[in-house]
Amino acid sequence: MSQTLTFIIPVEHAGRRLDQSLAELLPDYSRSRIQAWCDEGLVRVDGKPASRKHKLWGGEAIEVQPQVHPSEQPHQAEAIALDIVYEDADVLVLNKPAGLVTHPGAGNWAGTLLNALLHHAPQLAEVPRAGIVHRLDKETSGLMVVAKTLTAQTRLVRELQARTVRRTYWAVAMGELARDAGEIEAPIGRHPTQRTRMAVVDSGKPALTRYKVLKRYPGATWVECQLATGRTHQIRVHLAYLGHPLVGDPVYLGHRKGRWDFHRQALHALRLGFEHPVSGEPLAFEAPPPADFKQLLEALDAAE
Repeated sequence: MSQTLTFIIPVEHAGRRLDQSLAELLPDYSRSRIQAWCDEGLVRVDGKPASRKHKLWGGEAIEVQPQVHPSEQPHQAEAIALDIVYEDADVLVLNKPAGLVTHPGAGNWAGTLLNALLHHAPQLAEVPRAGIVHRLDKETSGLMVVAKTLTAQTRLVRELQARTVRRTYWAVAMGELARDAGEIEAPIGRHPTQRTRMAVVDSGKPALTRYKVLKRYPGATWVECQLATGRTHQIRVHLAYLGHPLVGDPVYLGHRKGRWDFHRQALHALRLGFEHPVSGEPLAFEAPPPADFKQLLEALDAAE
């Protein structure tokens, strides 16, 4: 916690809201940050906590306890269990569970994979993003590779850019895909009006997903997807673009209701292959889907 700031409200600020006055008197801090401090009881007027809407008369004694925003603090190591599939001095491959956020961000400043990695290998504090070179969405399970050195990270990023990293996913999509296999090549960018979503847009970045149908069920399709590119939500967006959003996807399913109830998007990173960034040795890994995904497939089989 920073040192408490104390000052007197100028008389000419009479009639203003507290947050308006503080935003002018404390120009180093945004109004939204000041409002948050008011909401957290960190701003006192004449010795008492005051709301952001508190009307001023001028002459009040103000105490403010500035706090550093989580985004401005060093990420903390946390003892979170990791399912490590492979590890050496340069890389680490893990099987991420559904529900684990990859990187700290708004609403998830702690309890993430990055925090877990810092605890498992403290030297990762010296590597950007704790060595994370690609992400999985919070509710997507499966394989990820992490670089343990800056050299390894740089080379793995180059592999990703060169599209030589092999990433295979299993998904369950709504409806029955017409083709047994195909490619979805459509640019992906931020949705023009819904900022938490991605979409196929002309201004987006090139994106290519290859897929093949593993099995069709009444109202659903088990499909294997390979990423040639790695755009945010790529498989989710591309299959939704075909009219077959993932079963359980809270973002891209919209109002569409199917007979299959699933608590997350049905997506699992099954296989991962790449060249070791130091030795050049080809590495390949496979992680069977977790219990909930298996149970979904069993339910689909049983309903045939």
